Amino acid sequence: MSKSGVWRSVARTDPGKTRARNEDAFLDDPDKGLWVVADGMGGYQRGDIASRLIVASLAELPERNDFEERVQGVRQCLLWLNRRLSQELTVIAGRHDDTIGSTVVALLIEGTRAVCIWAGDSRCYLWREQRLYQLTKDHSLRQQLIDEQKMDDRQALVQPHSTALTRAVGASEHLTLDVLEFVVHPADAFLLCSDGLYQGLSSETLGRALDRPTPGAALAHLFEHVLDGPARDNLTGVVIRQ
Repeated sequence: MSKSGVWRSVARTDPGKTRARNEDAFLDDPDKGLWVVADGMGGYQRGDIASRLIVASLAELPERNDFEERVQGVRQCLLWLNRRLSQELTVIAGRHDDTIGSTVVALLIEGTRAVCIWAGDSRCYLWREQRLYQLTKDHSLRQQLIDEQKMDDRQALVQPHSTALTRAVGASEHLTLDVLEFVVHPADAFLLCSDGLYQGLSSETLGRALDRPTPGAALAHLFEHVLDGPARDNLTGVVIRQ
């Protein structure tokens, strides 16, 4: 029996219009109640290695009957990958100062329980009762300026290096993962996505898409909007709903 019960999901990724390589990766596994989006760190060496390693490793996690053990398994896997990426693969890449890293956002659902785990600026959105909620909080310099310097979003956006990440898997020796646990409602819909998908899309556009009756229709609507524009980054999304 599927751990996610009646949850249905659809995932899609696209390199966008300007980048030759897609450094995004996703996991879409409704039977395990596990969905993941990972975005290899732009501007660094071989970010696609990191994102694909994260997805492949999480996909291979053993089945566990206890939900809390499953959550702990995901956390331990990501922390182990962080050590491996920050220490071992930097040497494999041929230069000690290379960084191989990736954002990650993972959603686990079992019955009415759900947990979101993340590092970086890939996001998880919840569409509930005609309202859009951003469940994750970006680990970026932009968000840090908003929180610490009391800037608004527009002020923070124009600051130098505002898109730089303050956390990511593989970016430093020690990684702190954010974890959010919550109760699922019957009509909830979720979107996991990389920044290439949500950047430039309004909350209204995201909400209208997630209000559509099927995951496929929602995701097609989102990709159509982004690919009609400049689409300068890789874009990846996973839509999950009952």
